[in-house]
Amino acid sequence: MQCAALERRAHGLGVAGRERWVAGCVEDGDDLSQRGTILLAGPTASGKSQLALRLGEALGEFGGARIINADSMQVYRELRLVTARPTAKDEARVPHRLYGVMSALEVCSAGRWRDLALAEIAAAQAAGEVPIVVGGTGMYLRVLLQGLAPVPAIPGEVRAAARRRMGELGHDAFRAELASRDAESATAIKPNDLQRLIRAWEVVEATGATLPEWQRQGAGDAFAGPTAKLVLLPDREQVVRACDDRVVRMVEEGVKEEIARFDALNPSDDLPATRAVGVREFRAWVRGAATEEETIATVQRSTRQYAKRQFTWFRTQAADWRAFGTKNGQYPESLFQEIFPFIRDFLLTH
Repeated sequence: MQCAALERRAHGLGVAGRERWVAGCVEDGDDLSQRGTILLAGPTASGKSQLALRLGEALGEFGGARIINADSMQVYRELRLVTARPTAKDEARVPHRLYGVMSALEVCSAGRWRDLALAEIAAAQAAGEVPIVVGGTGMYLRVLLQGLAPVPAIPGEVRAAARRRMGELGHDAFRAELASRDAESATAIKPNDLQRLIRAWEVVEATGATLPEWQRQGAGDAFAGPTAKLVLLPDREQVVRACDDRVVRMVEEGVKEEIARFDALNPSDDLPATRAVGVREFRAWVRGAATEEETIATVQRSTRQYAKRQFTWFRTQAADWRAFGTKNGQYPESLFQEIFPFIRDFLLTH
């Protein structure tokens, strides 16, 4: 298979190179539509990363596996600890992709991630490996499966103008200006989501139609090929404990130093990386505006709130996914013993 050989060289080409690589595979006619892909989702601290690792190691009989990140913040290179990215040791056990692949000073949109994920899924399948897409960003998983609304590409000058306008007007006046042109987006977008506000302004400025109007036209190409869609929904109290423990470990492992290095880059407040759970609180600690004890408590609270929102999303938006709970600990071996036969049957029949 031509693409299998090309993939080994394409891995070192970076983000843009891999986007070009998958386009070349499609042109070569490499049929990936009948191979199985595993999607593994769940709230933060539910044990999905460790389960993906265990599944990946067990899939040797199917040619091995490749774990592909579907967490919107774990794509950023500088934020390993605060986003709870897999360790270098874990990444060495099973190939991991799309973890730390771009600078935190860049913007990874859902559309850009989808292109990269499709490239990695194609690469895994071309190499005879099973792709395991794992993460808790519901929007990423939805656009992977359903595609994106057919919004035309926004010219660079319009994107730059949107950011200048935000800087000139400030948040409240910018939102008011957007409301005069796209009241639906201005109302629906959360107050602190500067990226989506700017995106809505860009779309109406460049196309004359609002983003909701484009979205109502329907999504683009849906994901082709069989998928096993699994979601971990552990006991809530179990996740609360795991969230609290995770924050303490972050501090022990040096998250303050990590955030100090990130802060030294002087990131713009409209960058997605600045909105990663814990970044704002840890930056306050770095700047002397909070104590260690205060910071741990506030990050624990923010992490628990984030997990709660994820629970709600997966229960309502992923109702057709196969749900698994966990008992007596965050990730017991019994969960693997329950899930692996399901995965094995799926791969043998697709």
